[in-house]
Amino acid sequence: AQSWCTIESDPGVFTELIQRIGVKGVQVEEVYHLSDETLDSLKPIHGLIFLFKWVKDDASDRKLLKDGAPGVFFAKQMVQNACATQAIVSVLMNAEGVELGKELSRIKDFACALDPTMIGQIIGQDTVLREVHNSFSRPEPFMIEPDEKSSETEDAFHFIGYVPVGNKLYELDGLQPGPIEIGEVKDGNWLRVAKPAIEKRIQKYSQKEIRFNLLAIVKDRQEVYQEEVKKLQASLSAAGSEEEGKIKAEIAEFEQKIEQEKQKHQKWKEENVRRKHNFIPFVFHLLKELAAKGKLDSIVDAAQKQAEERMDAASKKAKQSKA
Repeated sequence: AQSWCTIESDPGVFTELIQRIGVKGVQVEEVYHLSDETLDSLKPIHGLIFLFKWVKDDASDRKLLKDGAPGVFFAKQMVQNACATQAIVSVLMNAEGVELGKELSRIKDFACALDPTMIGQIIGQDTVLREVHNSFSRPEPFMIEPDEKSSETEDAFHFIGYVPVGNKLYELDGLQPGPIEIGEVKDGNWLRVAKPAIEKRIQKYSQKEIRFNLLAIVKDRQEVYQEEVKKLQASLSAAGSEEEGKIKAEIAEFEQKIEQEKQKHQKWKEENVRRKHNFIPFVFHLLKELAAKGKLDSIVDAAQKQAEERMDAASKKAKQSKA
């Protein structure tokens, strides 16, 4: 299989990635807090994607299902750097009510009789998935040969998925031999089961480790709010004058949320264009022109002076806080 690049953990990146592989009616939202209020505001949630610093984990303290679980789509990660897209695909393949599109439907139909290793190879070799994934790579000015010694000491980060299937919640980690059963889901509230599992993972690390990222794969928010508007509009005909005012206020509130979503998606689109654009030739040319006009040295000196001033200010602030 051809190589996959590392991509940024960002809701705008993942939303566009999902759309470009053909999935409809879904977007990704960042989860800043595991409170019930935060999670309720994002429902319906199809699954969660968790990014964390990878440490060796044999899952001995959890229920690892090496032989798989009924109805659960699981793939081993067979290609380096594919874990973000694989975690997303794993959640989507197991989610209820998601329109997968042509590419993922084809993979799912073909993979139904295969083992996790073979499914992982199919995903790793899929041209559409790889090209969409790699389209989010950042332009680099130089090709740097990987240093084996530095790669051993550098922190590695990994994506896993949490998704309910039937009445069970599963953790889907492509580096494990099978899905991990987290627990039984009662009353359809699988987030209540996921929350302590994620918190337990975070608690394994030192208090200084804050490099975690939790994202939710949710139903398109514009569709959610439009459905609410239709329900409210349908109830207007039977409403009294006092109740009518309340309903119209609610409709206006949802319409405002729809507009905010449109603006957010436009912002994501612009940010993704900037991510993919190669600014390096522009920067090189700018530096060359500044040097030719004799302005580069003074700009560098001014920047160094500003940096030193900021460092001195930060040092003084740190001393004052200790005092």
